[in-house]
Amino acid sequence: MTRYKRILLKLSGEALAAGNGYGIDAGTLERIAAEVIAVHALGVEIAIVIGGGNIFRGMAGASGGMDRATADYMGMLATAMNSLAIQDALEKRGVETRVISAITMRQICEPYIRRKALLHLENKRIIIFACGTGNPYFTTDTAAALRAKEMACEVILKATKVDGIYDADPKLIQTARMLPEVSHHEALSRRLKVMDATALSLCMETELPIAVFNLGVAGNIERVVRGERVGTLVHAAAPITLAQPNASA
Repeated sequence: MTRYKRILLKLSGEALAAGNGYGIDAGTLERIAAEVIAVHALGVEIAIVIGGGNIFRGMAGASGGMDRATADYMGMLATAMNSLAIQDALEKRGVETRVISAITMRQICEPYIRRKALLHLENKRIIIFACGTGNPYFTTDTAAALRAKEMACEVILKATKVDGIYDADPKLIQTARMLPEVSHHEALSRRLKVMDATALSLCMETELPIAVFNLGVAGNIERVVRGERVGTLVHAAAPITLAQPNASA
């Protein structure tokens, strides 16, 4: 039994780089693909949004003097490269996938058409959304929140490098504790590093839960989908009152 039947998995581009910081690590790519396929085999419908920070980050380009819109478009192209890499890893294992791009690139992926994307999910294909929302100034976090609602996903699974959301930065404060759950409002008002404010506001407005967990622990994606207590769940009404701001996710 699984808790969720349709999910959106949000991956950072850096997740594919492993410890290299740049590029795509073949072993990490294969491990992530294996975990996604294990969840898909349970009958769960899966959409994926991935960032491009392992190749190019728009904000970094802009800070170096590049026009922000141009830098963001370059970052979108980086997400397309990562999406094709994930597609290749999944299809080598026999799972049918579609890469769907917010920017038209018909030779390598489908353009985004909501009804067609929904049909792919219903036909048990894994879909991978590339190029964010197709607009500069919006992050792939916002794209994940937007596509999750458009696809009627029950939850966003945000895979990170740490175990969940803390009430303080665990790198700076040894007594920081991880929170098993927190409300969207609390996360937004305390500026917790869950997602950017635009994405988090959309999730709060639409009451879309976000499960934040450590991708580095094998089997965590399946554990979250089965409803096990893993990481932090951000949802509409959580009982926890946070003591300190500036938590890390």
